[in-house]
Amino acid sequence: MPRRILVVEDEPTIARAVADRLAAEGFAVEIAGDGPAAVERAREYEPDLVVLDVMLPGFDGLEVCRRVQAERAVPVLMLTARDDETDLLVGLGVGADDYITKPFSMRELVARVRTVLRRFERAGTAAAPVVLRHGPLEIDQKARRVRRDGREVHLTPTEYDLLACLVRNQGAVLTRSLLLEQVWDWADASGTRVVDSHVKALRRKLGADLIRTVHGVGYSFEGSP
Repeated sequence: MPRRILVVEDEPTIARAVADRLAAEGFAVEIAGDGPAAVERAREYEPDLVVLDVMLPGFDGLEVCRRVQAERAVPVLMLTARDDETDLLVGLGVGADDYITKPFSMRELVARVRTVLRRFERAGTAAAPVVLRHGPLEIDQKARRVRRDGREVHLTPTEYDLLACLVRNQGAVLTRSLLLEQVWDWADASGTRVVDSHVKALRRKLGADLIRTVHGVGYSFEGSP
């Protein structure tokens, strides 16, 4: 079956152009034009990926991302203005997995969509059916669930992949560029803000004692087994 994509964009011309190009690439595509409609359509359609504009009527894309991720872990590719760094950082903080800045080419959009989907498909098939335990942390790799002190913690797909990468390399210092390559499939080091934002989100959800910052280098998982 074709992968399902929900395009959330209030400008009809842009929404239709994006949807038509993705459909031509073999995806099944639905469109929502405002915040409330996006949340409702995501609940009904259960997309494999959401392409989400920041500026929306009803409520904005950041709130859409919060609500969608609270109900179901689904990758989100956020569309943001080139000079709006605040929206970018906040978007990553509320659960967006990747971003693309406007204006963008359809070729770039399709490439980003395929990269995100490939990453999550690979993570799903590669996960070993074992539970990792590190101090108060428990990671069920088969179910992709995380608990701290017995309490389940909701992570977005990218937050989970980042945590799993750090845990698998416990004690080693992983550079931001290596994390971008391993978790995001990015071949360059231009997305260091993405890494930092997701580490911040992990610390907020799991506590600040598990991931150590090595200034000027990267991050290390310090949880004791």
